[in-house]
Amino acid sequence: MKHFGVVFLFLLCVSKTALAADNALNIYTWAGYLSDAVVSQFEAETGIRVKVATYVNNEVLYAKLKANPDAGYDIIMPSSYFISRMRRHALIQKIDHSKLEHYNNINPIFLSKEHDPKNEYSIPYLWNGTGIAYNTRYHAQKSVNTWQDLWLPRYRDQLLVLDDTRECFSMALIALGYSVNDQDPEHIKAAFEKLKALMPNIKLFNMDAQRSIYLDEDITIGMGLNGDIFLAKAQNPYLQFIYPKEGFVITLDSIAIPVGAKHVANAHRFIDFVLRPEIAKQITLESGFSTPNLAAKELLPLQIRTDPILYPDVETLKKGQFHADVGEATPLYERYFERLKLEE
Repeated sequence: MKHFGVVFLFLLCVSKTALAADNALNIYTWAGYLSDAVVSQFEAETGIRVKVATYVNNEVLYAKLKANPDAGYDIIMPSSYFISRMRRHALIQKIDHSKLEHYNNINPIFLSKEHDPKNEYSIPYLWNGTGIAYNTRYHAQKSVNTWQDLWLPRYRDQLLVLDDTRECFSMALIALGYSVNDQDPEHIKAAFEKLKALMPNIKLFNMDAQRSIYLDEDITIGMGLNGDIFLAKAQNPYLQFIYPKEGFVITLDSIAIPVGAKHVANAHRFIDFVLRPEIAKQITLESGFSTPNLAAKELLPLQIRTDPILYPDVETLKKGQFHADVGEATPLYERYFERLKLEE
């Protein structure tokens, strides 16, 4: 009987350990994309313990998963063009829509795009537009209207440029009249030369701290994401944000499940949780970025859902370009970007 009791206790401990391991979810996402409050509510409702790690750009996320597909993450939130690349390299798995009760809340305009034509591998989470931020305490109202303006000598050693390969090159490609998804080596080289000419004006490359940098006026002009500037502007009314006349990038960040995920069922529960209108509303309010969830948008205060920074009009949106995977041109972009930053 003693042996039976020991065995029983051993099995009980093993069972509890297995249960604890199953009641887990590991999320790898952008800084500021998932608040403690949302995580805590999910944990309280489900009993699933969540661990959140953050990355500063898509390249870091991709490099980590490419080096180790079994890195231990159950949820990731890459930008749309990285969904294409991850699909091609079998780094993400299909999502079971039958487990998503709230999937129909997504605005159809963000579905069936080039990066995921059948909506099998990704779920739209937040979207943002890239434009120019400037502070009217230091720069006259409407003194900047285009990307080309940032090359003016008066902005020497003043600009913040997003520390992201595609975002940075998109600014130059648009200024040159090319597509943000250009794969022509000569055009990419021309964009690199264009950016080299901008280097005297660049003070800082940054991605994840731009909100506080503009808010604190450490930098007063440069590239910015609409959501970050919207939140900073609420505390610093001198901040302005414009969508440049030549055009701009619309980035859709989506939820995906890595092929090496250990808690796939929990990942689906989390996806459906953040698709609930009241949760998606909370996420967009806390992150500052625009929601692709129509039901959530309707719950937003009128002054937010009609704000031109977060939800620009149709004519402005027509000038936006979605990033797509540039395939074999990707390493060329990355090499040029590294060369560019070496000149800092």
